[in-house]
Amino acid sequence: MASSPNTIFNFITMNTAKVYLIPSLLGESEHSRVLPLYNLDIIRSLNTFVVENEKSARKFIKQVCPEKVQADLEIYILDKDTKPAELFDIIKILDKGISVGVISEAGLPAVADPGAQLVKVAQEKRIQVVPLVGPSSILLALMASGMNGQNFAFHGYLPIDKTDRKKRLSHLEAESAKTGIAQIFMETPYRNNQMVDDLTKILRSETKICVACHITLEDEDIRTLSIKDWKKEKYDYHKRPAIFVMQA
Repeated sequence: MASSPNTIFNFITMNTAKVYLIPSLLGESEHSRVLPLYNLDIIRSLNTFVVENEKSARKFIKQVCPEKVQADLEIYILDKDTKPAELFDIIKILDKGISVGVISEAGLPAVADPGAQLVKVAQEKRIQVVPLVGPSSILLALMASGMNGQNFAFHGYLPIDKTDRKKRLSHLEAESAKTGIAQIFMETPYRNNQMVDDLTKILRSETKICVACHITLEDEDIRTLSIKDWKKEKYDYHKRPAIFVMQA
């Protein structure tokens, strides 16, 4: 039998649980540079967290709220391998009226991140989702790139296979040239140098590429150059997280 509007209203008012989306740091940096004090108040108020990686999440919580007792934390894993039954276990916590904090491995939860699975179900169940302010490597790279901030697309990781990668990059370049869309993507840090090398071999000389490396860290390095200039540039992005932005 379908729920009446009053039933739905009662569920919303009775279930006071919230899903807090808590941004984490993008690397080894001082949290006061990128996280509001309000975020720390939220973390202090919670003991139940849904995280992508327990070790790094505990380290983050200890760094920003050292007074929290680690033994009191209830940690649930939500990553790319999480099964539907495991997600259901997390939902049961919310159904009990217990609020949870979602912490990504780096940056914003639920943006290019498995946390989106929980947010989807929470919205379906009309549980309040509260996004908190913090660093997004994707948007910070775009902001600093000088490229089209009105029209852009994020593609995550590109294919590893050389033939497939070439096709994908050529397609993104053609799409950008046709529509003006800024194309954003990323690479595994130990393959960053190879990515720049591939870009210089595949793309047209006038196409621009921004490499935004170690965003928000002390050695932050953000450069936007044409392909012809990248061919002459000295760089080393090996094992340093980076975001790539393309504009043809």
